[in-house]
This record gives sequence, structure tokens and C-alpha cells, in this order.
Amino acid sequence: MAPDTAQTYQVPMSSDSPPASSSPSGLPRSTFAIIFAVSMVTAMGNTGMISVLPAIGRSIGMPDPMVAAVFSLSALLWAFSSPLWARLSDRYGRKPLMMVGLAGFMVSMAFCAAVVAAGLHHLAAPVVIFILFLLARALFGLFGAASNPATQAYVAEHTPEEQRTKSMSGLAGAFSLGTVIGPFIAPLFVLPFLGLAGPMACFSLMAGVMLVIVWRRLPESRYRPPPPPAGSPSLGETPSGPPMWRDPRITPFLIYGFIVAVSQTAQGQTLGFLIIDRLAVSPTAAQGFIAIAMMFGAMAGLLAQWGLIPRFEMTPRQLLRWGVAVAALGNVIVAAAPDYWGVVAGYAISSLGFGLARPGFTVGASLAVRMEEQARAAGAIAAVNGINVVLAPAFVVLYQHVQSAPFLLNAVLMVAMLVYAYSNPQLKAANPRPAKVENPDGGLV
Repeated sequence: MAPDTAQTYQVPMSSDSPPASSSPSGLPRSTFAIIFAVSMVTAMGNTGMISVLPAIGRSIGMPDPMVAAVFSLSALLWAFSSPLWARLSDRYGRKPLMMVGLAGFMVSMAFCAAVVAAGLHHLAAPVVIFILFLLARALFGLFGAASNPATQAYVAEHTPEEQRTKSMSGLAGAFSLGTVIGPFIAPLFVLPFLGLAGPMACFSLMAGVMLVIVWRRLPESRYRPPPPPAGSPSLGETPSGPPMWRDPRITPFLIYGFIVAVSQTAQGQTLGFLIIDRLAVSPTAAQGFIAIAMMFGAMAGLLAQWGLIPRFEMTPRQLLRWGVAVAALGNVIVAAAPDYWGVVAGYAISSLGFGLARPGFTVGASLAVRMEEQARAAGAIAAVNGINVVLAPAFVVLYQHVQSAPFLLNAVLMVAMLVYAYSNPQLKAANPRPAKVENPDGGLV
């Protein structure tokens, strides 16, 4: 993909998308709908896969920690590649990078379906299937990471600062809606001729359809960041500062976001095993119950992002505090729940909290940097959201020894983040206005 020095982001919006009809982000509705769908389809596929993984692992004969570790290599590649894709989106545009991400997701899901089908038919030993599954999923971590910073930067570039919380929450709602739909429809795709590999094959087809829609219908962003100065810094650095993950303006948000993402991922990946063991049924028989629990959790996340945040006009500072407090309560309920419905209630409450906390650190980081730094900030956030998955197998190992331990640990981590949100100067200052910090020369940036 060669750079086109004549390219600009001044491509007009399509004629069927009049500016007068706009989404909360300030984009034409049809444009916002496409960006929304890109995030939703990805979330559908990922959470749909998570919902069937416990059944896949136990049907093939893979140990539970090994099932959770399927995402580890992908998560590492996601974390390291996200800043690169963010920089490339500044250079080549948001739309091409969304297409790269969708293509990576499509191919990865297709390969995962093939590997799972081979495992279910016992064509190879479980350890061989695990390695192949790990590599197939790694394609998503390497190439699928391209779309996340591009979509976030696209929305941020078309949103006034005072509307950033609302627009980013709307985009986050795409993830929550996808997590509602994915686990709900995944069991419907367990087809006779594909079995548990069916959901991944169908999600791959959906990504292919979305790829064509983005190619044909999505206009390029109208904003173009200024070109970097001569002798620009290396990947991940701002023109006049340290690497983005060390930038004092957003480092506290990244730390907070990492811990929140670790807790949410650990809970989501442990939930399926907990439900199978609580119900004492076969993995396939438990699949519907897992899907129902994940659906309630996703609906709670939607309630947070589409209901509570706009209704009460919550600021990033409020989201950072309320989010982890509610998530801590939900994890305690899951740990103490005596039956299936108690687990579902606790999971829904914690998902409500995560639905508040994640837009809090995402918007806080976005508002803390300049407009030309949005893609790099989005890349850092995407890296945080990816690398946390590496720790999920440790929570599953902990679950094998004491079933309530992962959820109690999550509650402790959320309380720690509540204290951090009240004590850290940057998080305390998070609000609808851009955060300001002193730069090395003593001025404000």
C-alpha cells in the first residue's frame, strides 16, 4: 500500500447522507451507521466466539486454561500492532484501515471455524488443535486491530469536545449491542454439518458483507492531521513528547482502562465455566444458559451507554467513579450467588458498571490530547483493551482451585480503581473539557 501524497480527507459525504440528518456524533446518520456496524459486527463475532469456547474446549478435550489462552497470542499482537495501525490511519486514511481490520477479522474467523471443525472430528490431538487455533486467532490480533483506532478517530474528528462523551458512548454502544446479539445468535449457528464451528463461519461471512459495505458506501474522513515535522519521532511518539503510553496526559487513563479491561475479560471468560459447573450439565446443553447470561450482561451495558449516560449527562469523571463501584458490587454478587439466576444478576450488575467505566477512560483520554493526536491515543487505548486478555488464563486457573476467587479478586481490583479515580490528579480532573498538563517547558498543552 503506497502512500498517496495528494490524498486528503476532504472527500465530501455521499449524496444520500445529508448533513442535516446527523447522528449524535455530528456525522450523517448513514455514515455513523456504517461505523457503528463495523464495531458491532466485530463485537458480535468475538463475544459469540467467547460464548461457545467453553463448550468447544470441553468437547475437544482441551484443558480450561488452554481454552482461555487461545486469545493470548492474538492479544499480544493486538497490543503491539494497534499503535502502528493508528499511525498508518493518519497516513492512509480511516476507511482503508477499517477495511484492513474487517478483512483480518473475516479471514481469522474462517480459519478458526476450520480448525474447530477439525478438532470436533478428532482429526488431530487437542494440543495440535490448540496451536492451530492460537495461530488462526492471531490473524485477528495482527490485522483486526486496524479498525479500532480508525473508527474511534473517525468519530472523534467529527465531534465537538462538549459532545465527545455522548458520541463515544454511542460508539461504545455498538460493542454492547454486539455483545447482546453475538451470544444470542451463536447457538442458532450451531449447524448440523458444522457443529460448534458454525458460529465462527457465519461471523466470517458477516464480516465479508460489512467489508463490501465499507468499501462501497463509507466516505473518507474529512479531517486530515497536519503532516509530521521533518525528523519526526519513532512509532508511538507524539511530535513533541514521549511515547503515547508514557504521556502523562493519558497514562492514568490507560492504567485505569487496563485494570478495568482485565476484570471484564476475566469475568467474561470465566462465566461460561461457572455456569457449566453450577448447572452440572453437558457443555452443549449449557450453551443456551451461557448465551442468556451474556445477553443480560450486554443489555445492562447498553442501558449504561444508551440510557444512563445521556439521560444524566454523566461526565468522564463520574463514569470513572460510578463504573468501578458498580462493577465491584456485581462481582461480589457473582461470587456469593447460590444459583444460576444469582450469577446472571451479578453478571448484569457488573456489566452495567463496566458499561459506565469503559467510556469514562476512553473519553477522558480522547479529551486529554489534541485533535491531531486522536488516532495515536485511540491506538494506545486499543492496545490496552487487547493485551489484558493475556491474563485471562490466570483467572481460569484460579477458578479451578476456588470458584469464587476470580470474582472476589475482580471486586478488589475495582475498589482499588475507585480509590485511584478519587486520588489521581488526571482522573480527578476528567470532565467534558480537555485535560491540561504542564509540558517539560512549563507551558500548558
